[in-house]
Amino acid sequence: MRLGSDQRRPVRTAWVAAFAAAVLAGGLGPVVAAVADADVGTVVDVAASDAGTADVAMSAAATSAAQPSSAAPPSSAAPPTTAPATYTNPVSAGVTDTFPDPAVIRGKDGAWYAYGTQNPVFNSQGEPGERILPILRSTDLVTWESAGEVIQPDDVPATWRDNSRAWAPDIRYVDGEYLLTYGLSTGGLAVATAPTPTGPWTHRDELLVPSAPIDGCPTGNIDQALFTDDDGTLYLYWGSYDVLCVSELTPGAGELTGPVTQVAQGRRAEGAYVVRHDDLYYLMYSDAGCCEGAFSGYTVKVGRGDSPVGPFVDDDGTDLMAESSKGGYVLTSNGDGYAGPGHHSLITDLAGQDWMAYHAIPTADPDFPPVDTRNGVLNLSKRPLMIDRLDWIDGWPVVNAGAGPSSGPQRAPVTSGAVTSTFADGSLRDWRAAGDVAVGQEPDAGPYAALDGATLTSRGRASGDLRAQADLRVADDDGAAGLALGTGAGRVTAWVDQAAGELRLETGRGPRAQRAATPLPDNFPYGDWNVVTLDRAARTGAYTASVSADNLKEPLGSVGLTVRGAAGRVPVGVTARGAADADNVSLVPAARPVTERVPDPQPGALLPEHSDEFDGDVVPGTGAEGTSAEGTSAEGTSAEGTSAEGTGTAGTGAGNTGWTWVRGPAAGVRLGDGALTWPTQNAELYQGTNTASVLTRDAPAGDYLVETKLNLDGVGVNRQAGLVLYADDDQFVKLVHSQLGLLRKPGSAAQTVEFTKEAARTTSNPPSAAYSAPMFGPAPGETTWLRLAVHRDAANGEYEVRMASSTDGETWRWGGVWTVPDDQPLRTGLVAMNTAGATATFDYVRTYALP
Repeated sequence: MRLGSDQRRPVRTAWVAAFAAAVLAGGLGPVVAAVADADVGTVVDVAASDAGTADVAMSAAATSAAQPSSAAPPSSAAPPTTAPATYTNPVSAGVTDTFPDPAVIRGKDGAWYAYGTQNPVFNSQGEPGERILPILRSTDLVTWESAGEVIQPDDVPATWRDNSRAWAPDIRYVDGEYLLTYGLSTGGLAVATAPTPTGPWTHRDELLVPSAPIDGCPTGNIDQALFTDDDGTLYLYWGSYDVLCVSELTPGAGELTGPVTQVAQGRRAEGAYVVRHDDLYYLMYSDAGCCEGAFSGYTVKVGRGDSPVGPFVDDDGTDLMAESSKGGYVLTSNGDGYAGPGHHSLITDLAGQDWMAYHAIPTADPDFPPVDTRNGVLNLSKRPLMIDRLDWIDGWPVVNAGAGPSSGPQRAPVTSGAVTSTFADGSLRDWRAAGDVAVGQEPDAGPYAALDGATLTSRGRASGDLRAQADLRVADDDGAAGLALGTGAGRVTAWVDQAAGELRLETGRGPRAQRAATPLPDNFPYGDWNVVTLDRAARTGAYTASVSADNLKEPLGSVGLTVRGAAGRVPVGVTARGAADADNVSLVPAARPVTERVPDPQPGALLPEHSDEFDGDVVPGTGAEGTSAEGTSAEGTSAEGTSAEGTGTAGTGAGNTGWTWVRGPAAGVRLGDGALTWPTQNAELYQGTNTASVLTRDAPAGDYLVETKLNLDGVGVNRQAGLVLYADDDQFVKLVHSQLGLLRKPGSAAQTVEFTKEAARTTSNPPSAAYSAPMFGPAPGETTWLRLAVHRDAANGEYEVRMASSTDGETWRWGGVWTVPDDQPLRTGLVAMNTAGATATFDYVRTYALP
């Protein structure tokens, strides 16, 4: 559902309109209105737990106007005092041509840094070859600039093979330095560390994981990511095609330790990324086909569990280790100009709103010309950097409330507010100091506030629902560093206390003082920079504090308490017991969570003339009464996409008129007991091999939804049956229950819902038929319902086809969108093919108008 550059083209279906409205609105509420200028009030009760009280009402976002990135060196650069109010994807446009597999972190200098897969990032500027792990830098998550690369072509680490390329970096702040892991195209996981986000980089002498599969993990050793649990244990997730694995790491990501656990498998699962949210662990990963230009089916999915080593289940309760496809859609294509969105990382803005950084392929300009790389001349897809809001709805993450990638102006992440201080000018002019405070300087953080038994209180104030944030470190063994909201007796302070070994919230004085605390891990790095956040919910008086190394949704501690009269206008402060340091202090209105998904397509009126209950006594598309049709293959198709030979007389049973066969009728097909039974054929519908029978009928004018109820019996490999929208043998969209083997598990037969297309690849010369990398839906059942929603986008000359499936006929999981040209009409139809040995039973085909 491409909306066009001005976002004003009329949208003709409810589901397209809902997607567009959600994307344009950004899903965020208004800034909470200011209330009376007052300090926080009196404590009334306390609640403390590892999870804290994160159920905080949140308000949205930024008071700001655009300002370009600073050209100053990263170590001394400060975020702008204002940030862009909106952004438009891709955010790397005009900076790099492509930026695949992005990993993003906020540096201790207050800027954000993105790291990408080795690619020809400056191809359009005439630069030959590739940059190895390119780096981008931004002060607002919207306006980016090139910040170099991790590896120079003449200084490749000795652990690489001659033809290795560096893929899919992951970046974390560990033990006071930046720890970058990445995969090699030849297999194996490498580690580099640096004191600042841009280097200089020190490369480990050995691979963290070798190129060959290790015991217990039959997978490709790429696409790794780290995760630190709240007990301080560091985990490594990795894998590609088709198994995802996890293992504990020794401190500093030295080596694998303990058992290797398989946590997910799927036909093309890769790109694992784990976060913790509301006491649950979420394993997000990229599913299906990655890098086939406009024919890429990449999709981000998720499972959740009670442990970082699983088991993880999707939103249908299917274990991610089941031999099937999976649900749990987080991000799918939406027909809005981008294919294959995926391979993501997560970031959280200063308001507490989560964002997904990912790549996607622009369908209007999807491919590079051949590129000379370390691995020879390659045909590569353009995969620019995208960002979009990540919502948590009913306990599950989803991008833009389910609307998918945005393509028009969106509300920008919050990166500035009432207070946004990096102390970059070396002064304390926006602060009130009590005690011994100085401005220090170091290569990574740049200027910072050094406190010795002192407190800094901002002159800036804010009211309503708030989020305060700061980087803090404790310099004395028995010291503490704090982040505070308010002043006087009503001040609420989140303390990182080394002497007590805890994260503590406290407020009040004397007998009215109240505290809530949670222990921090024994190995907590008090002497390194840690991100502390403090949220206030004005209406309920709930305060929640958290601490983590890098604010990448892996909190090392969270705690909450409640106070009365918490809606006042307050400053933010940083404070120390003994010596402590503070930097990157902010105070902004808190984000308001989006709690409802955009509507899914809903069928309108049934169109009987385009439907069939299969309750007659004549095989559709034949004149033969009885139980079977012994058809033979027919060659050629008419201009309308129907069989030019071998089509029988339309049946006389109810609903059976209008069907025609391409290369049919298929052998063994029969009608009886209110169903169409069709043995799978040893036949294909794939590029130059077009031998399968297709049963088709005219589609209605306008937008419509077609549905079938299917049972596919027999377990084997490469058997499929389901719906097809058919123009001709080289232009169709297909949604099937498919049985596929997992590449690295011989003998497996995964039950999948598979969504594919074939059409002309317009970037080839001459244009030639190309078959898509697939998308996969949730696990099919013994009986599976399939739906295709079709919107004709006349303005862009294409059909947009969205898939859905169900295992009960009532609860539908809606997935991604394929587009195909509308240069010839599509016909609705059925197929049962690939390999003989299974039987497809179709209960009906029903076609509905789409309102």
